[in-house]
Amino acid sequence: MKNSITKLWKTEDWLAVWIGFVIIGIASLSVLTGTFDFSAAKFSTWHLWEDVENPARISSLFTCSFWFRLLRTFAVLASVFTIGVKLQGGRIRQYLPAFLMLFALAVIVRLISAEFTLKMYLEWAFWALIVGLLISNTVGVPEWLRPAIRTEFYIKTGLVIMGFSVLFSNIAKFGLYGLGIAWVVTPIVIIFMWWFGTRVLKMQNKSLVITVASATSVCGTSAAIATGAAAGVKKSDLGIAISISIIFTILMMVFEPMIIKAVGMSPMMGGALIGGTVDSTGAVVLAGNALGPEAEQVAVLVKSIQNILIGFIAFFVAVFFTTRVNKSADRQVGAGEIWTRFPKFIIGFFVASLVASFIIQPAFGGADVKAINSVLDQYKNWAFVLAFISIGLDTNFRDIIRQMQGGKVLWLYIVGQLFNIVLTFIAVWLLLSGVLFEIPVLDLYK
Repeated sequence: MKNSITKLWKTEDWLAVWIGFVIIGIASLSVLTGTFDFSAAKFSTWHLWEDVENPARISSLFTCSFWFRLLRTFAVLASVFTIGVKLQGGRIRQYLPAFLMLFALAVIVRLISAEFTLKMYLEWAFWALIVGLLISNTVGVPEWLRPAIRTEFYIKTGLVIMGFSVLFSNIAKFGLYGLGIAWVVTPIVIIFMWWFGTRVLKMQNKSLVITVASATSVCGTSAAIATGAAAGVKKSDLGIAISISIIFTILMMVFEPMIIKAVGMSPMMGGALIGGTVDSTGAVVLAGNALGPEAEQVAVLVKSIQNILIGFIAFFVAVFFTTRVNKSADRQVGAGEIWTRFPKFIIGFFVASLVASFIIQPAFGGADVKAINSVLDQYKNWAFVLAFISIGLDTNFRDIIRQMQGGKVLWLYIVGQLFNIVLTFIAVWLLLSGVLFEIPVLDLYK
């Protein structure tokens, strides 16, 4: 019992929830009382060719107020994440200087992405990824910077903050659609990839097959780690599964929104397709954001509903491998496995939505909730920028290529992901095209 209680402030998932709630609480207090300013720094759009010739224009963008907000943004994020890292057993002396550099890179990214011409082609999240990838795959990442590369921590915190902007009525409206897309397609994809890997490709490493299948069908790294542990996968094999997932996640989150726009798919259908097919939760946010606020919310809702399956899948994989695949394995399986593997930050996401929908909005009105969200939106964006830079810094294509062992596991992922995309598209079309069912109308705070 004592060990379970300490997990509430020593594990990344729970700390992301508490940090998200702290930022939501302070932002709400700031807006509702009007006694202090808690807004984060936001870069105004600037034009390289015009502003270089007009110094007065540049100075008007970087006022004392802007620099004060930037300092406040750093102080808030550095404080909450440093405390979070310390509670997880990290060293402040190592983390804080590294975070300072990571934040400096985030400032550069926000500045680049605010330039008028560059902004027309790629959103800030893509520039964050590009900057990280350039550093990782050219000069390399210095060891002293690595303590600040905590992708999942930043993403989970940003998602909890984002939960405040998602009306619970939207969750209710979209819940059954999300279940139809995520909970029907996911098990079918896992079963198909298991059959394809063991029967068609005749892969003997069955724990690797189920790990890749879970990473492909649910949410990449998190699902791979949870399912791999349940199946007893080797650490080297887990690295292969994660590497393949990462490289294709990057490709999908860049090109899938472009393809969706090119074929003229609606934002709701596009967001649902992204939520059901892009592996990583953070990548889902990035890709959904490229299609607009409605697509972003739908993508996150579908992925959040899908993520709930992590614990259940890990549990059933443990049962299956213990009783069928590795009958002699000494692995204790209990219902508690579901809770252990369940991503706790999802609870924070939904609780934040409940608070906004049923406490703040009825008590203070939609205008105040919108004002709070305008503050939270920037903190969410800063958290995601830190996450996407971290993804880039943590991705070295040469290392990933070296980890590939033969072509079977690559074919397993490619065929499985294509099957996943086709099946998810069919489910999305059946549920959200308006041909068979009424299309839900979502309300956005923004």
